[in-house]
Amino acid sequence: MEFMRKAKAVKHQVVEDPVYKHRLVTKLINRSMYDGKRSVAQKQVYRAFEIVKSETNEDPLHVFLQAMENIKPNTEVRPRRIGGAAYQVPAPVRGVRRESLGIRWLIQAASTRPSSQYKTYAAKLAGEIISARKGEGGAITKKQEVERVAESNRAFAHFKW
Repeated sequence: MEFMRKAKAVKHQVVEDPVYKHRLVTKLINRSMYDGKRSVAQKQVYRAFEIVKSETNEDPLHVFLQAMENIKPNTEVRPRRIGGAAYQVPAPVRGVRRESLGIRWLIQAASTRPSSQYKTYAAKLAGEIISARKGEGGAITKKQEVERVAESNRAFAHFKW
């Protein structure tokens, strides 16, 4: 017996950020926010973009978008119960979820960077964005790990949704 929701979950549209006029930047700011302090998160993200600009001599938005393309996963595993056993079934990742996972992994990887090398969160975030653009860093490692698990469970792909 399957249970259904009463109503469809409402998707909120994120407004573009005031400086770069891009939805993904707003999502990055919102995800970086701590204790509801948006202005603090905004300053840190914009400072990180300034650092990216000074280090790469390129448009920081362009660098960020390239990094996000490198981070977004294509496949993941989803648990599927069949006959009392839970199988990890590889499945493609939807667009919105790809973005969410990419931003989450970027922020996680930036936060875990060593404080001795990077003093501020902005410096850590900038470093992670630049690394991700090159195909390196913690966020890329996380993506590769998730896709490797999906690949290793390809035998269960016939249990598709």
